[in-house]
Amino acid sequence: MSNLLVVENIIKNFGDFRALNNVSIEVPEGSIFGLLGPNGAGKTTLIRIINQITMPDQGKVYLGGNELQPHDIQNIGYLPEERGLYKNMKVGEQAIYLAMLKGMTKAAAKSSLKYWFDKFDIGSWWNKKIQELSKGQAQKVQFVVTVMHKPKLLIFDEVFSGFDPINANIIRDEILQLRNEGATVIFSTHRMESVEELCDHIALINKADKILEGNLIEIKKQFKTNTFEIGLVTNTKEAIQKELAEKFEVSTANFKSLEDELKLNIKIEDTNAVPDLIQFLNSKGTLNHFIELIPSAHDIFVKAVKQSDNE
Repeated sequence: MSNLLVVENIIKNFGDFRALNNVSIEVPEGSIFGLLGPNGAGKTTLIRIINQITMPDQGKVYLGGNELQPHDIQNIGYLPEERGLYKNMKVGEQAIYLAMLKGMTKAAAKSSLKYWFDKFDIGSWWNKKIQELSKGQAQKVQFVVTVMHKPKLLIFDEVFSGFDPINANIIRDEILQLRNEGATVIFSTHRMESVEELCDHIALINKADKILEGNLIEIKKQFKTNTFEIGLVTNTKEAIQKELAEKFEVSTANFKSLEDELKLNIKIEDTNAVPDLIQFLNSKGTLNHFIELIPSAHDIFVKAVKQSDNE
């Protein structure tokens, strides 16, 4: 898979404060790339550099294999966390104006906007001013003006902020559809459940440094602890726990009296022993489930940041 966006060794200082410290990322074409990190980590600064709102002190950015140029703004759609619509301007008039700034003709802008306004059933908002809309309604308009020129690269910074669950699901599905149609998406959020749902690749920035990057599935494999959740129906709970403790690291043990089920989380240092463990458990009762516990994006975020802070 080729990379649509490559960021190489970006350094950015604001006075004596270093916002980005030699940060490099590679965003595969046609992917949804999660740009993650705690508040103040440097994510927004990097996004602003990609959008050429501010310039790096050192380093380069490449789009489609070529060094980023001013005209590339037409190939990028950016929805910032701090929304930027003109409150006293009518929705339709403003949307056409913003589309033309991205290089669209007035006719092409009207055609694209009709498609999106019909899709979201917001045609009645055309002559309303932004200040007359709710926050969620304004967010929907901002989403439309971000994607309507069909850019190669879409950057969403906290895109779900202000949306109720129903509209958040609508926007999520649209992002997935845009990716399926060939768009590349950079997605910055603090909602780790959205990262799980949407992202193919992630990069994690902490205190100006990139501390993690890669395919999300592969990163989860790196953070696995070989821990398994076991549910076993048995009448010899105490004896089994004692026998298991001699062979495996038992991290938790809970018994559900109504189901007569022993629940265990067992950490296995040597995964080659899993078949023997399953055979042992089957000999002691009825094995209801045996599931490997895969770390969530939230777990990885917390663990990686804590490790970085301690280094």
